[in-house]
Amino acid sequence: MSVEPVRRRRRLRKRWWIPGCLLALSLVWLVVSFLSFAERVSQMRPPADPRADAIVVLTGGQARIESAVALLSEQRARRLLISGVNPGTTDKQIIARTTTPQDLFACCVDLDRKALNTIGNASEAALWAKEHGFTSLVLVTSAYHLPRASMELNAAMPDLRLVAYPVVAEELQLDDWYLRPRTIRLLLREFVKYTVARVRVSTIGLPDGE
Repeated sequence: MSVEPVRRRRRLRKRWWIPGCLLALSLVWLVVSFLSFAERVSQMRPPADPRADAIVVLTGGQARIESAVALLSEQRARRLLISGVNPGTTDKQIIARTTTPQDLFACCVDLDRKALNTIGNASEAALWAKEHGFTSLVLVTSAYHLPRASMELNAAMPDLRLVAYPVVAEELQLDDWYLRPRTIRLLLREFVKYTVARVRVSTIGLPDGE
């Protein structure tokens, strides 16, 4: 038997050993990171006494806006920004859907219709906070979205103090997420977005013009 094929196979094994190990380690890191992310999200609870200069809620579900309006009604903050409002949605529609008292809406609620994504939410919220001189915000969004939203807003306004206020929709069961395929898919999608955003924020920060 010729020794040349044996040597060739050995060389191929040596050539692919390091990349194979790196790939395996990367996969293990991704799995562990996802499990850590999912567990972190599943353990999120609203703070007992959330207070700040103002409140920012990111659109994406009626429960988010209702929670933010309730906090404003309880005088947890002086003003509320609803970020990412559809340009076609009127003030009256928002008041009706969230049962916000009209006088409270008129005096203390601002609407951001420019933001199209989480990066835009962060940029617009930071500009709004700077315009009003706010140094602390209660950030209201879904629990699964909160890690990425907090990171984006911290990147847009590093000196801002954030009070995270997670909202969990009734139909989204997080306590036993690992038993629910729909929840697993949602968490996986958000984990990918969070990981990509984390790499971007750590390298280039918040994109200009967003």
